[in-house]
Amino acid sequence: MKLKVVCRKVFNYVRYDLKEIAFPSSLPDPPHMKRRRKLSWKERYLVLKEASRLYAASWVRDIGPELRPLDHRKKEENEDDSNGEKTVSKEKEPSTLEDLAIAARGGMETLRPALQRVYMTRASAYRDALKSFIEGYQEGIQQVMEKKEDSKSELGDDEPKKST
Repeated sequence: MKLKVVCRKVFNYVRYDLKEIAFPSSLPDPPHMKRRRKLSWKERYLVLKEASRLYAASWVRDIGPELRPLDHRKKEENEDDSNGEKTVSKEKEPSTLEDLAIAARGGMETLRPALQRVYMTRASAYRDALKSFIEGYQEGIQQVMEKKEDSKSELGDDEPKKST
């Protein structure tokens, strides 16, 4: 009889408590959240098919217009140029993300310098921001000290001097 009770308690521990310890359940959703319905197998297949198409297309060097979500910005720029504004066509530098993507395709030997450039630009931006913060902080301290000195000198001048 005791063996049966012990086995049941061990079974319940493994079934409920151990599962909760190993894989804790998340907090419940807030009341205003609406649960989405589960996708059918056909819908899951269509999502997987579209995701794999986009993923495969992203590995092509020349990304087509269907993968460029910000094409409307380029169209607006082209419209501005055609409105009589003659501007020198400037070649755009690739963004950091594009640079890293191209470097990642090239392998580790091309990725390392690209990552070093990213880290160095971030470090220099951080250093410049910290330097400007320190300069501003020192200016603020100097202003406060000048105000204290001015207030002390004003108080010293206003007090009547005692004659002995």
